[in-house]
Amino acid sequence: MTIGIIGLGLIGGSLAKAFKKHTDHRVLGYDRDKAITQYAQLTDTIDGVVDAASIAQCELILLAVYPRATVAYLSEMAGKIAPGTVVIDCGGIKRSICEQCRPLAKEHGWIFIGGHPMAGLHHSGIKYANADLYAGASMILTPENTEDIALLEKVTGWIKSIGFASVTVTTPEKHDEIIAFTSQLAHVVSNAYVKSPRAKVHRGFSAGSYRDLTRVARLNETMWAELFLENRENLVAEIEHIVRSLKEYQTALEQGDAETLKALLKDGSDRKERIDSPYGED
Repeated sequence: MTIGIIGLGLIGGSLAKAFKKHTDHRVLGYDRDKAITQYAQLTDTIDGVVDAASIAQCELILLAVYPRATVAYLSEMAGKIAPGTVVIDCGGIKRSICEQCRPLAKEHGWIFIGGHPMAGLHHSGIKYANADLYAGASMILTPENTEDIALLEKVTGWIKSIGFASVTVTTPEKHDEIIAFTSQLAHVVSNAYVKSPRAKVHRGFSAGSYRDLTRVARLNETMWAELFLENRENLVAEIEHIVRSLKEYQTALEQGDAETLKALLKDGSDRKERIDSPYGED
């Protein structure tokens, strides 16, 4: 079939390369930066360009652009997408995108599914795109109709054909609530952590702990600011929770309270063990 990919950065470029490597599908692509679109053609990352005429040929369209750009693009192209086409966005938040794009899909007869590939690098751009970026990764889907088993099986087949190991189906609201903790809070904490004056002199004094905690401190500030603001209620709640927890450690240290400090540390350690167990935590 013909697949259209909108946005040819790390995520979209990797999707294009993965479909080209692992399937026989024809891949069309588009990036608002014409130089990137041309580069993708010259490097055989895509077979052709998605435009107002060719978009109707696509049976599957994947959008790998910022949330607001996703809504803007689909609003502009809604009437040109063929009825029955499956459209999946790959943005980091889902509620606001689904609320705006589902009505467009219903009006014009195509199918919109919110998506979020759980893979990436701290680098961005098509030059870092990798056909195997999604090998073993999970794809989150937020379809409006979770009971359309035939559709979900078809989409799951497409997704797994390029290396994804699993598909998680949930609601846009649940996605945004959990992603505020698993991804967005981690980026905020990492980004704030490296602002310590000690970060400038860490060499020779740091190992795995520093590396792990600072891995996502380098980020695309434009994209992440948009994601944070679109999900601010959930993210603010997570920040408030971690601030309260850190205050407990701070108070125990200030008061020289060894018993409370040990209890806090043991609670965190035990909770991590329970969370990572095969049965999870209640």
